[in-house]
Amino acid sequence: MSPNSGRRRFLKGTGAAGTIALAGCISSTDNDGDGTDTPTEGSDSTETESGDGTETQTEDGSDAGADVNVGMVYATGGLGDKSFNDMAQQGALQAEEQLGISFEEAQPEQNSDFIPAQRQFAESGDYDLISCIGFAQTDALTENADRYSDQHFQIVDSVVDTDNVASYVFKEEEGSFQVGHLAGLLTSQSFEAGQGSTDSDSTNVGFVGGVNAPLIQKFQAGFEAGVSYANEDVDVQSSYVGSFNDAATAREAALSMYDSGADIIYHASGASGLGVFQAAQERGKFAIGVDADQSRSEPDFADSIVASMVKRVDTAVFTAIENEVNGEFNGGSVTTLGLESDGVACVYGDALGDAIPQDVKDQIDASRQAIIDGEITVPTEP
Repeated sequence: MSPNSGRRRFLKGTGAAGTIALAGCISSTDNDGDGTDTPTEGSDSTETESGDGTETQTEDGSDAGADVNVGMVYATGGLGDKSFNDMAQQGALQAEEQLGISFEEAQPEQNSDFIPAQRQFAESGDYDLISCIGFAQTDALTENADRYSDQHFQIVDSVVDTDNVASYVFKEEEGSFQVGHLAGLLTSQSFEAGQGSTDSDSTNVGFVGGVNAPLIQKFQAGFEAGVSYANEDVDVQSSYVGSFNDAATAREAALSMYDSGADIIYHASGASGLGVFQAAQERGKFAIGVDADQSRSEPDFADSIVASMVKRVDTAVFTAIENEVNGEFNGGSVTTLGLESDGVACVYGDALGDAIPQDVKDQIDASRQAIIDGEITVPTEP
């Protein structure tokens, strides 16, 4: 198929992703910030690209990806969320740079837009792979995958059991356990950094979710389990905004939690999370980001973001594209990314990471290994 000469067409809406840098369970200042790290091979994942920045080439020396075109259908909320969608775009950008592919993008504004957005790519016949980002696209893709049986699709955060769909899911509960463990340890001891400090007598933290769905409940369940693992006496307030693009409502929910005694709030709410960061800054408290290292993607709030639960959506997108380029499309399979493969990770904030006591970091490292070794079983329901 013909490449697009590197030009990308937005089928609906506009937006641009910020630079996203990632790391494992370490301070995010310890990596080079190029956003190209990929997980190593583990029991819950397959090894992806080598990360050396070179393009995949055929035996005759030509770029293998030069004739591959990809259609990206993002979750509602669109690009510029500094979180989930931007991470997906980062994977496509990495594939463009390293593999030589072309891609175009659609930004549906509501769930009813998913079917026509997917179909617009499929009916054109110009796209080798259509990448559908987010669990809300499951029903639309189930219908379209059957209708366009010769088209290759990818879905992130859900499973569509058909031979022309490669499904990628994450163990969000494992990464959320890690940041919950961190929050439980920090809230029960003095922690002074940036412009605020936790109350050494506090036994109260919070969780703000986007849409109340089983996937987001996995974030809540893991977080609550991690908090309890740190200190059974710490209470967790929880609230769902009902949207991944409603920062105002998220801010009000977070303010209510902070005013009720919470000193650290973890959000899994996409672009709504901006409101949590605003509330943390207003009250001189702390927050935990999600999907990307949000101390970097939201630098104006770095002094309030103690850590982020990074979810490697970029790896899922890049891997699916690389498989397509190499003629190894894995339709009908499910790839799962968890702590062992660095598919999810606790990343300490740029501004606050150095202020976290070393003994706390050591305990986070220990619980990570215990989860990988099967010594800790993390629940998937609150």
